[in-house]
Amino acid sequence: MQRRDFIKLTAAMGAASALPLWSRTALADDRRPELPIPQLLTPDPRGVMNITARTGSKVWRGKTVPTWGYNGDLLGPAIVLESGKPVTLNVRNTLPEATTVHWHGLAIPGDVDGGPQAVIAPGQSRTVTFTPNQPSATCWFHPHLHGRTGYQVAQGLAGLILVKDNAGEKLLLPKIWGVDDIPVILQDKRLSNDGSKIEYELDVMSAAVGWFGDTLLTNGEIFPQHAVPRGWLRLRLLNGCNARSLNLTTSDRRPMYVIASDGGLLAEPVQMSELAMMPGERFEILVDTHDGKAFDLQTLPVRQMGMSLAPFNQPLPVLHILPLQILASGTLPDKLVDLPALPATQGVKERWLQLTMDPELDRRGMLALMEKYGHAAMAGMSGDAHDDEAAGGKSGMAGMDHGAMADQSTSAGMDHSQMQQSSAAGRDHSSGEAKSQTAAYDFHNGNKINGAAFTMSQPSFDVKRGVVEKWTISGEGDEMLHPFHIHGMQFRILSENGKPPAPHRSGWKDIVRVEGWRSEVLVRFDHTASKEHAYMAHCHLLEHEDTGMMTGFTVSDEGAG
Repeated sequence: MQRRDFIKLTAAMGAASALPLWSRTALADDRRPELPIPQLLTPDPRGVMNITARTGSKVWRGKTVPTWGYNGDLLGPAIVLESGKPVTLNVRNTLPEATTVHWHGLAIPGDVDGGPQAVIAPGQSRTVTFTPNQPSATCWFHPHLHGRTGYQVAQGLAGLILVKDNAGEKLLLPKIWGVDDIPVILQDKRLSNDGSKIEYELDVMSAAVGWFGDTLLTNGEIFPQHAVPRGWLRLRLLNGCNARSLNLTTSDRRPMYVIASDGGLLAEPVQMSELAMMPGERFEILVDTHDGKAFDLQTLPVRQMGMSLAPFNQPLPVLHILPLQILASGTLPDKLVDLPALPATQGVKERWLQLTMDPELDRRGMLALMEKYGHAAMAGMSGDAHDDEAAGGKSGMAGMDHGAMADQSTSAGMDHSQMQQSSAAGRDHSSGEAKSQTAAYDFHNGNKINGAAFTMSQPSFDVKRGVVEKWTISGEGDEMLHPFHIHGMQFRILSENGKPPAPHRSGWKDIVRVEGWRSEVLVRFDHTASKEHAYMAHCHLLEHEDTGMMTGFTVSDEGAG
């Protein structure tokens, strides 16, 4: 970077921090909070970084709320890694319960991946050493303790990972952290009625549709604001919600240019007016602020059960962006990086992963959802969760109607709008009989892959290191959204719900959308994973993961395993 550019952007940073002092009229009367910017955590001269999972507190709407975070009260620092350079991470757990830390998006060996086997007991530490060898990307880290992942993420445990390589650093993209390169971590929370705690329960409803809140946080604050230099602004977006999908846009409909997805930069920018993001996904976008006009980043209503309730039933602002007079120097390149061509799929080994929900969990979960929130929680679901033309009408179950079908309590196509009339579970939940039946049903293994709920002790299959495979993940017969994540590498999407991937989803990804039909991905693992530290493949709707929709698998060298 030119010295004059650095000076200009450093001045912009100073001006932004002083903004409330010299430009009160530029701010809203409600004095929105400033956007917190996570600190950058870089290795010391020995390549070592220290992370502590700890308890803390945050003030929201005048109430002090207990929270969890890494090296702080909530969320965590942004860990900076350089591709090709070894790093050692010391992770200490000072929480009141065990945890793990998964390095989501990093292509690293199974024994340091941080899956559910890598448990860190309270008061204990775990040290991992690895060398990232992958392109520039925005990844993240979060807990992965089986049965408690959703709870621990809801309490605030999450942080970004910034992988840097030479090709990405040579581009003249905005890259001054907190000035024109802005992290945007989006999470929804549900607070107790008195506002004193984050209210989380893994119950039959959340096991079916996921845990969702009524408040959206951006970097841990409610609708904050951020002053930026005029020019090209880079936003590193993370959907860190447990279960909620987002559909991002700008309040004045100015274009967003997607430059990177989960695993790194695209071949070229993709202009979009709306950007859908599933839980766990990351995208980097550039927005032009040369006009100096303030605008909001906002999320639009989505078609997902439970997720269109107020205030998410209308455009909801998540970040107010206020351009300054100072000019930024980053650019929007026409070309970004070279992506390798997709390898031929003829003759490659294929695997099939079928995602299913137990019909009883489906029925009880939908009933609980509508009893608590009413039919509006169904988000206008017609039951046709995939495109009929793309699906070719091949699945008689994929079009099941959660809103209006006849009573079929023994099949996945049960009527969720009339369940009060269908079987004992639809009776008054105040009755002893209904409570007894609800208590007797164990939903903790109600979500499955290939007919089996997750078991820690037995990986499902073995993959050979360095060998390309095609995996088909099927959601046929299930109207639920499943953001499907695979550990240990970045893949390329061949098809997503029967359609070719959109241009901004055609680069490196670690999450693919599965919703009522089939998605196909090409995978290749460059590291091994033993039975004791198997990789995971799972739905990243965390309550589905915690209730069985996850499978372990090993990666071995040719001739082994």
